[in-house]
Amino acid sequence: MIRLLLVLVALLAASTAGAESWAITGARTWTMTSAAPVDNATIVIEEGRVVSVTAGGVPPKSARVVKADGRVVTPALVDAATQIGMGEVGGIADERGASVTKGPLGPAFEVQYAFDFADQAVRQARADGVAWATIYPDSSANAPFDGTAAIVHLGSRVAQVTRARSAMFATVGGGTAAAGIGSRAGSWQLLRNALEEARAYRPGAHGGSPRDQMLNHLDAEALAPVLAGTMPLVIATNRASDITQALALAREYRLRLVIFGGAEAWARADALAAAHVPVILDPMADLPDSYDTIGARRDNAAILARAGVPMAFSVSGQGVYRSWNAGPSMREGAGNAVAAGLPYNEALAAITSGAARVMGLDAKVGTLAPGADADLVIWDGDPLEPSSAPLQLYAAGEEVSLSTRQTMLRDRYAPRP
Repeated sequence: MIRLLLVLVALLAASTAGAESWAITGARTWTMTSAAPVDNATIVIEEGRVVSVTAGGVPPKSARVVKADGRVVTPALVDAATQIGMGEVGGIADERGASVTKGPLGPAFEVQYAFDFADQAVRQARADGVAWATIYPDSSANAPFDGTAAIVHLGSRVAQVTRARSAMFATVGGGTAAAGIGSRAGSWQLLRNALEEARAYRPGAHGGSPRDQMLNHLDAEALAPVLAGTMPLVIATNRASDITQALALAREYRLRLVIFGGAEAWARADALAAAHVPVILDPMADLPDSYDTIGARRDNAAILARAGVPMAFSVSGQGVYRSWNAGPSMREGAGNAVAAGLPYNEALAAITSGAARVMGLDAKVGTLAPGADADLVIWDGDPLEPSSAPLQLYAAGEEVSLSTRQTMLRDRYAPRP
């Protein structure tokens, strides 16, 4: 009973906060609806949504006012590919929620069932300014398919899966040989065969029929929305030749294709732009770590942007992890992309509005347009500087705690004067 009362009090407080009318004044605001910020902006928020962003505007008389004092305000961050909530310690088998190595699951593998909203990395990402994220699988028992990703909204207190089967992931190159395929050619053959079998599959026809196909009915059914064009196929690959193969596959089967990785995407920039194929890339990956990435270069994002390729950033620790420090690593990667020639507004879009578009989210997600949820961050410095951090953070107009396990440990053990 006490727990129920506490939950009701929390919900009432959240409802009251969301219904409040308030404003941020004196902010240098990136709305992500234009290429330049609004200086000395007043942001008016009612019922958890942005009402207006105006230069030198006067807040409503009844509104609570938060003074930004010239600080930068941006939409909360959007991570197009991460593994927060999929396990805190990669070296422990029980913590590996993003992969499956045995059994029948291939395309049908869904990471949504392993998402842990209480994972410390989720809490850390929220405090670092991340509002939305795609959690993705990294391998399945039916390579080259990895399984289906899910979209997560981190919220103000509790994260939740908002779209369970948001994209199909597959990997060509890199670790596919270790998965038992042995060659990139074999990966493309298996991809094509799977699409052909899924296209010919009819529900109910599997019962009692001879097994002369490679896909089981679970995997065939999981590929149906990919063939229908309602679910994107995200192919993790880096070589320019493999990107060419991916583009040909998308044309042949009329797929919604997304390239993940794309170390050599710059070499196929015009073809990617012509096909309107987005790339989720790591702007920190500027040196080769394998033959697949031998053409990696630091101005990859700048070249793609000039060609008109839609982009989002997802930064790993040099391929080691995609769970901790999701917010700071994205911001650092975006800053490096600016140093390599990418315009500042496009780098910021790649971790806010642009990432949301790649993920297929509502057009207002990742922006501060009128009517958008008031998911925003007041930064203590330039958001693309690694040394900067959120000063205040809001989700749907409700202030979000910046407390994390790290800050609690600091406060507990820091020497006192």
